[in-house]
Amino acid sequence: MSQEPLTIYERIGGDDAVTRIVEAFYPRVQKDPLLAPLFPEDIRPVMEKQRRFLTQFFGGPPLYSQQYGHPRLRARHLPFPITPRRAEAWLRCMAEALDEAGIEGDVREEMWSRLYFTAGHMVNTPEGEET
Repeated sequence: MSQEPLTIYERIGGDDAVTRIVEAFYPRVQKDPLLAPLFPEDIRPVMEKQRRFLTQFFGGPPLYSQQYGHPRLRARHLPFPITPRRAEAWLRCMAEALDEAGIEGDVREEMWSRLYFTAGHMVNTPEGEET
């Protein structure tokens, strides 16, 4: 009997790991001069949305879709001027969050590949036109 391969979500440790990543990520975002202006002062609702999204994105339960419908990432991010430099800043904050959360090895490379592609896909504004 063959067993289904474990999802990224399962391999990193499920909800505990996703929560660690989110809790390590957002304080960095709030301190980043390129990213902070894009986020509300009360970051908790954003963190909960991200926890739900990353859970689903990495193969866990579809928590985001159950609450908000299809992620439609690019459409949901269009109101925000996301430049290449902002995507790089987002990725830098996420890399540090993955470090802090203890995510390493092959599973981290798989996660990073997905995150890197997605960050690039969110870019919707040329550099210098973000105001």
